[in-house]
Amino acid sequence: MTSSRLTAESRQRALSALEASTSADQELDVLVIGGGVTGAGIALDAVTRGLSTAIVEAQDWAAGTSSRSSKLVHGGLRYLQMLDFHLVHEALTERDLLIKDLAPHLVRPVPFLYPLEHRVWERAYVGAGIALYDTLASMAPGKRALPLHRHLSRKQMERKFPDLAHDAAIGAVQYWDASVDDARLVSTLIRTATSYGAHAASRTQVVELTKGPTGAVNGAILEDLETGRRITVRARAVINATGVWTEDTEALAGSEGGLRVLASKGVHIVVPRERIKGQVGLILQTEKSVLFIIPWSRYWVIGTTDTPWEQELTHPVATSADIEYILEHANAVLAQPLTRDDIIGTYAGLRPLLQPGTKEGTSSAKVSREHTTASPTPGLTVIAGGKLTTYRVMAKDAVDFAIGQRSAALPSITDKIPLIGAVGLDAVRRQARPWASKFGWTPQMVDHLLHRYGSNLRDIVALCEADPTLAKPLEHAPAYLRAEISYGVTHEGALHLEDLLLHRTRLNYEVLDRGLGALPEIADIAAPLLGWSDEQRAAEIESYTARAAAEEAAEQEPDDATAERTRLAADDIAPLKPLDAS
Repeated sequence: MTSSRLTAESRQRALSALEASTSADQELDVLVIGGGVTGAGIALDAVTRGLSTAIVEAQDWAAGTSSRSSKLVHGGLRYLQMLDFHLVHEALTERDLLIKDLAPHLVRPVPFLYPLEHRVWERAYVGAGIALYDTLASMAPGKRALPLHRHLSRKQMERKFPDLAHDAAIGAVQYWDASVDDARLVSTLIRTATSYGAHAASRTQVVELTKGPTGAVNGAILEDLETGRRITVRARAVINATGVWTEDTEALAGSEGGLRVLASKGVHIVVPRERIKGQVGLILQTEKSVLFIIPWSRYWVIGTTDTPWEQELTHPVATSADIEYILEHANAVLAQPLTRDDIIGTYAGLRPLLQPGTKEGTSSAKVSREHTTASPTPGLTVIAGGKLTTYRVMAKDAVDFAIGQRSAALPSITDKIPLIGAVGLDAVRRQARPWASKFGWTPQMVDHLLHRYGSNLRDIVALCEADPTLAKPLEHAPAYLRAEISYGVTHEGALHLEDLLLHRTRLNYEVLDRGLGALPEIADIAAPLLGWSDEQRAAEIESYTARAAAEEAAEQEPDDATAERTRLAADDIAPLKPLDAS
């Protein structure tokens, strides 16, 4: 295995390898466009089959949909109402595989309550549905990953969630699912793929898909968005995993075929943990979908919405109407209603909604209700739809489709490949106690570090031993160590301050000031590691500050169009080209 470290230097090495692929003996087997969870999963799947693989992303890893989800790894109770038992079983199998084997540090069990309003028929109806949910999960190989559901009386329910309004339910059913830091899952997948030899380059835009003499796609022209340099890449198979940018990327091939994808906006609000008294999460039926109140670290994540998005795709924002919608539905069951003053952050993401059918002249394999693979033109494979939980299945299907008959001899093995941080996790958990004593870390800090890094906590310890100042918390964001900022640059490929505040940490919405108070200290840590001059450091701070102000201004607006105009007016930093972001 090669190093899993993502750095500015490893990115340059990846670009050099991509440039060398024009030589006949160095042509890539697979080029993946899009660095969200699906693209990252595809890169890992392809490289562990023994295929030479590269992945490029126009923004930071997971900058789009894959860092703005509900952070749930789940089967999807709502699909039972649609009688889609296969899809639920598939997702539950993947959920349990992640918890038990692939990423036990990142994916953690979470109990949820399904409140009941009617005493007899609803308890029987909901209980039967959740019993089926558990049954489908039990069909997965090996020992159960999560406890079975149980029925709760009103008193039992109130002990679990004291802030549930007394008249909101007569009891509840408790069941289990799991949560994950979505952006960390993506970066961990990318790092695992590079450890097996994949080439990975963020901030790298696909500007053209090239074709050979037969008209088949045979590679791409890329632009390094950090320098403006363009390079040509050759690949036997190109896979488009760009989510809401699917059709834009398809168009680069100059064909009319492909998949149709629409963007739907989902918004979440973030509330301090102490504001709502409860030990478990809630799932609530709304007139449009479901609303989750999810316990997460030091706060609650509450969402989501589901509305069409017709604005620029790179930077969706929450509006006042989105926030009021979530507050209204959450307050319908909370004893102590939330107000906007309770909200410490918001985030908005775009779901890539796969539309029925394919464009004319497209060969496809509809392998799931949720996702489809297709080939709008020879040499190019497109995958769209799906959900975070089933990223591994989507990746397998995409690579199978792209390499065709070769897949029989090179089957996917990612169900047996633990992600980095999973191997040696039990040993590092035991070793953590003396490290905590040495550096003065609280039990909460140790739990935070193990959850984020797993056995890679050893790398954090090494940084702290080399520079003891890194073992201290950030002054204005004490939930994170200074070492975590350093690690984000030296191991996780952060190139800009926004990468550190949006995806390596979540300070953009975890603290009321969007991380601005911690910004100078974070810049001081990152600047020497990235070789910034004083002018570059100042420009980075100015850029993130403008972004934070633009998001805050947009939240006051009533609708998407007005919010987008307000954001653009407040943010004087030109947006990245969005064609292959994900």
